Amino acid sequence: MEPDAFYHEQSRGLQRRFGTSGLAGHLAEKYVLDRLEPGHQEWIAAADEVFVATVGPDGRPDCSYKGGLPGFVRVLDAHTLDLPSYDGNGMYRTLGNAAAAAHVALLFLPAGVPAKLRVGGRARLLTDPEAVAAHEGAEAVLRITVDQVFENCPRYLHDRVTGAPSAHCPRPGHLPPEPEWKKKPEYEGLLPVRGPAHPG
Repeated sequence: MEPDAFYHEQSRGLQRRFGTSGLAGHLAEKYVLDRLEPGHQEWIAAADEVFVATVGPDGRPDCSYKGGLPGFVRVLDAHTLDLPSYDGNGMYRTLGNAAAAAHVALLFLPAGVPAKLRVGGRARLLTDPEAVAAHEGAEAVLRITVDQVFENCPRYLHDRVTGAPSAHCPRPGHLPPEPEWKKKPEYEGLLPVRGPAHPG
């Protein structure tokens, strides 16, 4: 994706300030997609949870955790997902925001995979009986048209099995290891020089 289509000016300004403009541009051009690759679809099909970010008509963001059995988020094709909404506290913040402003962002943490998958798009609220009946126990469905997909560096993910913190998390008396992706030749000359106050 073109960097200027992916970043706004405030992000660009911070990239210039911290010396990451080249890196950020490279990541946007090479790794930000407008579709779900087969591997991404497999991750989502196996997911039993997702974090959902929405924004209301007043511009206030909201983030919600959604859980279900593996496959509850349904991949219809490389550009379309169905996210069912189950019985909850009756506030309808996620559904209400999606109905009002449409923009949604999803964060998947694939089980057993050191990765974070971020999916952005526009949601349409479905409440018709046919759409709802396709998802056991749902009362409504968000049909999401995907337009941004990218994987994130997973180094700060904690071990979800043992509970051990990530070795990359800064702490007193600890020198975090260099993440493997930074050692790849494609990043040569793109990484900013970080001092002790700005661990990379």
